[in-house]
Amino acid sequence: MAGPAMENPADHAAPTPWLSIIGIGEDGPDGLGIAAREALAAAELVFGGKRHLSLAASLIQGQAHPWPSPFADGITALLAARGRVVVVLASGDPFLYGVGATLAPHLAAGEWIAYPAPSAPALAASRLGWPLADVDIVSLHGRDITRLRRHLHPGQRLLLLTSDAAAPAAIAQMLVADGFGPSQLTLFNRLGGPAESRADGRARDFTGISADPLNLLAVTLVAEPAANLPRLTPGLPDDWFQHDGQITKAPVRALTLAALSPRRGELLWDLGAGSGSIAIEWCLRHPAQRAIAVERQPDRTARIAENARRFGVPDLTIINADSTDAIATLPTPDAVFIGGGAKAGLLAACREALNPGGRLVVNAVTLETEALLLAEHAAHGGSLLRLDIAQAAPVGPLTGWRPAMPIVQWRWEKPW
Repeated sequence: MAGPAMENPADHAAPTPWLSIIGIGEDGPDGLGIAAREALAAAELVFGGKRHLSLAASLIQGQAHPWPSPFADGITALLAARGRVVVVLASGDPFLYGVGATLAPHLAAGEWIAYPAPSAPALAASRLGWPLADVDIVSLHGRDITRLRRHLHPGQRLLLLTSDAAAPAAIAQMLVADGFGPSQLTLFNRLGGPAESRADGRARDFTGISADPLNLLAVTLVAEPAANLPRLTPGLPDDWFQHDGQITKAPVRALTLAALSPRRGELLWDLGAGSGSIAIEWCLRHPAQRAIAVERQPDRTARIAENARRFGVPDLTIINADSTDAIATLPTPDAVFIGGGAKAGLLAACREALNPGGRLVVNAVTLETEALLLAEHAAHGGSLLRLDIAQAAPVGPLTGWRPAMPIVQWRWEKPW
């Protein structure tokens, strides 16, 4: 009797690498190892930015392909060459905010081999004597510089990957305006190459500085006494937000964020967003957090956008629409907060839309909405919480408690 058929190990072998992703620095071919040089010389096709192709020109034997605009067309052309001998050139470490991280999702494991060079942040840290593990590396390349605001903690060290020659001066101007004028800055130009240079000074001295388009800005943050400092706890002061009174007050906001239970990388719908305070504080919990703020009044959506920039989360998605109309087009949420305009149909749609394990939190101020939440709780379960908050306030020459309107909060979690 024949034995069981044996699997051929080759059936499970990883694909042969056809793509080499090579990091190149400003020192050009001199900084490349032997294996990277050999891969580059053997390549039929070499994709890269014009600067990278110029740096490696003496080693390129195949066809050079500058990345087109839009960049996505270049990825299509690269993938069409699958099976040929191909090289992609990148700056420094291709997997630190680089093209390697962009390409990897399009490739199977084993299709590529990478030859990283020292990244610009690694070079800057070595010049400054900073341990990289204690530094925040922030990419501002093609991004709003207000993203930096969430990192403005006194004593924090930052390495900023900037967009262009104007960025260091613009960043310095923002730091001064935000009360961080005494911060120590070091501007590196052309790191790792023969034209490398640096300039050191305070932020207030950098507001008009000229820089090379290829630069990195290192920052040690020092705050002035009046600076509004970021806080790691939820429930930021109400007067830090622009609002018309339509804002979830700080103590209730802190409890609402706790009820929403944000986890890394999750998506929140903030429906009837008002000032956007819930969505903004959700995003502040972690850089990977995402939120969509839906608000039907145009003046409020404008305030939400300004608040998002002021708090360093300019990537917050803001939709000017009625919540019931908007949610049919939105990506699936992990959490939903309804701060105003709660109706039975909207609640049902949100429950249906949530990912398994997702949380729905609704705050009621009016008796009508409270009655709705009592009915929802009776029908679907979850938890109810009544919040009665009073703040001390002057009563003539004395002090007394001034109660806020009570709030009923319903929290429901979708079963797995």
